[in-house]
Amino acid sequence: MVSLEDAVIARLETHGEHFEIYVDPDLIEEYHEGSLENLEDLFAVDTVFKDAKKGERASEESMRKAFETTDFFAIAEKILEKGQIQLTTEKRREMIENKRKKIVALIARNAINPQTGTPHPPQRIEMAMEEAGVHVDPFKSVERQVPRVLDALRPIIPIRFEKVKIAVHLPGTEYGKLYGDIISMGKILREEWQGDGSWIGLVELPAGLQTDFYNLLNEKTKGTAETKVVK
Repeated sequence: MVSLEDAVIARLETHGEHFEIYVDPDLIEEYHEGSLENLEDLFAVDTVFKDAKKGERASEESMRKAFETTDFFAIAEKILEKGQIQLTTEKRREMIENKRKKIVALIARNAINPQTGTPHPPQRIEMAMEEAGVHVDPFKSVERQVPRVLDALRPIIPIRFEKVKIAVHLPGTEYGKLYGDIISMGKILREEWQGDGSWIGLVELPAGLQTDFYNLLNEKTKGTAETKVVK
């Protein structure tokens, strides 16, 4: 739980009343992305204020009128969903940069250049985002922002999300040390063991990971892995 000194205020004005809560600025991004494990960690105190700086609590009557409940967590989620968070310029800049990197990483992982069938390097995606003047919202999840970012990028670079299916043939001795890597990058659609003890699998993965996938197999099997893209 964050201290009051390090917390920032999230504020919502509704039904003619002000409602404020103290939140941890370092956990806001995790909350909006749905990755915060313990909601209680987000708040400095479980109190809804009318004026947080003055320590004036919101009345039960005003909370029931605005939210139909006096439950702190239910009200806090409404404030975070519809209200505004007071961040320092430095913290906002940091959150925007972190979110930008995550958006670039997700697009680079899943997208290809349909003209060449090859992935776009992250640096090219970043440059195209800058050229397109893409605005990154520090509070919206990466998944919600990616479709809008892709729309902005398409006039600048040929790009689309795509998955590829790759048939993989591995010596049986290599299967065990590669299985975890394979399922972390993609999904095994079919697999079977051959009479000679080797393994054949059909792996589906984001098109942007093709190069990384091939490099991984070659590095760990010393070039004994065989691959083929399945149309």
